[in-house]
Amino acid sequence: MRSRQRMFAAGMRLLLKCLRLGRRRRFKLVRQAEQLWRYGHLCLRSLLYNSFTNGDVVLDSLFEPVYWLVDHVTRWFGVVFVALVIGLTSSIVAIVYICLLPLILQTYTPAWICWHLAYGHWNLIMIVFHYYMAITTSPGHPPQAKDNLTGISICRKCIAPKPARTHHCSICNRCVLKMDHHCPWLNNCVGHYNHRYFFSFCLFMTMGCIYCSISGWEMFRDAYAAIEKMKQLEKERLQVAANQTYYQTPPPTFSFRERAFHKSVVYLWVLCSSVALALGALTLWHAALISRGETSIERHINKKERQRLQKKGKVSTAQRAGRLTGRARCDTHLPRLQVFRNPYSYGSWDNWKVFLGVETPRHWLTRVLLPSSHLPHGTGLSWDLPPCVTEQRAPLLAI
Repeated sequence: MRSRQRMFAAGMRLLLKCLRLGRRRRFKLVRQAEQLWRYGHLCLRSLLYNSFTNGDVVLDSLFEPVYWLVDHVTRWFGVVFVALVIGLTSSIVAIVYICLLPLILQTYTPAWICWHLAYGHWNLIMIVFHYYMAITTSPGHPPQAKDNLTGISICRKCIAPKPARTHHCSICNRCVLKMDHHCPWLNNCVGHYNHRYFFSFCLFMTMGCIYCSISGWEMFRDAYAAIEKMKQLEKERLQVAANQTYYQTPPPTFSFRERAFHKSVVYLWVLCSSVALALGALTLWHAALISRGETSIERHINKKERQRLQKKGKVSTAQRAGRLTGRARCDTHLPRLQVFRNPYSYGSWDNWKVFLGVETPRHWLTRVLLPSSHLPHGTGLSWDLPPCVTEQRAPLLAI
């Protein structure tokens, strides 16, 4: 009897101990869930800790690992991209000299031959010169010591003086004067000293691709039709050969040289047309930025600043400002709003003259239409009024 009571008491104690352990485990899971909730709540509040945080900041924080991966891939694959540009361009030049130039000399009139030789070689020289200069020319970097630089900030990443229009490149890991962007096809940053070379390369490469596409359109149609005929004859030849012996198989209709010629013409036209569309769109985009006196980074900054000042009621768009100016004639109590403008813009025409370095009329020939290694205006540390600007602009409301 006593043994049964002892066994029952031991079983009850074991049951109570198991219940107590289960309760502790449940409490532990609840505590872990509560800690995870508090951590997530803290991370969410850290993204919204001040009034400057918006959707762009949240997206930048979420995509920070992607940005890190892209920066490192671009850094290591820059040499590959440069080799790809040189290889593709060299292949097009080789096809033109080997396949198309003999045909031009045999079939075209002397006037057209002179035109193609002059324009083609001039365009090729401009492409090679500006691409080489864009790769080898440093975009410009601010000095590390703050000696004679006044009114500048400090870069938060490299802890060095940061003049106006200077930005930090995460791929080069340095600050760049008047930085536009980091171009993987150049394996270099586009900045103050090589911005003109980069744009000129894009412009002349687009012109060369358009020239090849237009000049080779008829050749492309003939070559494409010949390739289709090759495929059809190849099918018929295989069908005939299937019912004959090896020594009775007819010889190929087209020789290897003819096949290579037609395929090279198709390759040239397709590649040039594709590059002309893609690079032409990029060239037009940068031409619009140059007309406004902005870089790619400054366009984003000016857009954000314009939106911020519009919310505060300090500036307005041109149309809204015009409507308010018309109303102000009847009501003098309405505030007159200013229009946001880029402080480094001198007008579309003067912006192009400053960008290209045109100070006299003859510079359009010696500095624009011919290869020129002249330096841009200024040092990139300060932005005084260029001598080629026709008139002084009024003070503008901008950063």
